[in-house]
Amino acid sequence: MGQITIVGLGPGDFGLITLDTWDKITNTDKLILRTAIHPTVAELDKRNVVYTSCDEFYEQGASFDDVYNSIAQKLIEEAKNGHDVVYAVPGSPLVAERTVVIIRQKAREAGVKLNIMPGMSFMEVLYQRLNIDPIDGLTILDACDLENLPSEMPSALVITQVYNQHVASDTKLTLMENYPEDYPVTFIRNLSLPDEEIREIPLYELDRQPHIDHLTSLYIGKMPKNEQTFDLEPLEDVVKTLRSPGGCPWDIVQTHKSLRRNLIEEVYEVIEAIDLEDEKLLCEELGDLLMQIVFHARMAEEAKLFSMQDVIDGITEKLIRRHPHVFGDVDVKDAGEVLANWEAIKQAEKTERTSILDGVPKDLPSLMAAYKLQHKAAKVGFDWPDIDPVWDKLEEELRELEEAIVDGQKEKIEEELGDVLFTIVNISRFLKIDPEVALTGTNRKFRRRFSYIEKKVKAKQQNWESLSLIDLDELWQEAKLKDEK
Repeated sequence: MGQITIVGLGPGDFGLITLDTWDKITNTDKLILRTAIHPTVAELDKRNVVYTSCDEFYEQGASFDDVYNSIAQKLIEEAKNGHDVVYAVPGSPLVAERTVVIIRQKAREAGVKLNIMPGMSFMEVLYQRLNIDPIDGLTILDACDLENLPSEMPSALVITQVYNQHVASDTKLTLMENYPEDYPVTFIRNLSLPDEEIREIPLYELDRQPHIDHLTSLYIGKMPKNEQTFDLEPLEDVVKTLRSPGGCPWDIVQTHKSLRRNLIEEVYEVIEAIDLEDEKLLCEELGDLLMQIVFHARMAEEAKLFSMQDVIDGITEKLIRRHPHVFGDVDVKDAGEVLANWEAIKQAEKTERTSILDGVPKDLPSLMAAYKLQHKAAKVGFDWPDIDPVWDKLEEELRELEEAIVDGQKEKIEEELGDVLFTIVNISRFLKIDPEVALTGTNRKFRRRFSYIEKKVKAKQQNWESLSLIDLDELWQEAKLKDEK
């Protein structure tokens, strides 16, 4: 009895056939192709490789199952008659090749030795073209096996061998039972060949594509589970109730000005959650911040000034307007050009601003305001060429501060200390460090280390008054060492 060796002809480009496969198909007396309708076959003809194909079964079979079973039976009979058969399939024999599944079963039942060699499938090319990784989840199905499609597809989906318009139509109708009719699908044809097509289309247009043939496949991204529309209405309703007669007495008397501090505090709590990398806390704090925004919009609506919808529409239009490289026909090379365009558009919109320094809120925290003022001045060339002279400036400001301290004039000391801080902000700008973020981190570090000292003092049942600065410094050093581990 002979044996069957199954090899793959690759996705289409002759250079993607493995060396082992080439050795097998050029050193056999019995090479049988599943189909001769494959780009690689033209290269076999050029190299005078002798083969037969199973294309006749496609003309005779009433269904693909009939065709595949007939091919499998032919190979088993050849092996039983003592022939060592090399059976070549498009792509890889181990990826979405229905005949291999049937041959494996029939060979086992008939006691025929079967050897399946690895080969390159169109999937490897697909991963590269679509920039996807199968580790994120991927299901591969033959177009004739879509009855196995689960009602809730848990992963992205690849459908192979969408042979013709009829198969494409059946595929579309089956998919529309699980996906919206306008769901985006990627139409793929002649992958790895010079005339390859990769286009995103809505599902309902699948069978309207020209040139659908045996080298046509589909990629369908994972559909978000329980996809929901974003809805602010529940929160708006709660705030409206709180502000209505009979609602909360505290909420009813609030104004834009009375809630200023609350808004600022919520922003800093969001920043703290980000710095702590605490996703649960960040979700909570973003909710608190959103409530503040909805609350202010509600008060404005009550005063017939604007509504929450006006807020959303305004920021949406602004984002579209300031991203012409995304929503328009402007080309950009990198993030630097994006920022330059943004500033140019912003300047054209803010016609009421007459000074270069306009646009820095007067209530901004001082470190942040200093950073923004310097940044705006730097845009028009009012800046040091590099960081070296800034260090000299810092030394100068420190000397002036020392002199003011000697003179003992409080106003002058305050002014010179401000100059020192302003110069330090300049240094942070050259170092590309946000001074507000840096100082916030130091404050948090101080709080953490001081809390350690407090716990130690409490644990030893000591009184603060009995501890010298040397004692406290020793505890500080302990906290510092613990922090650095």
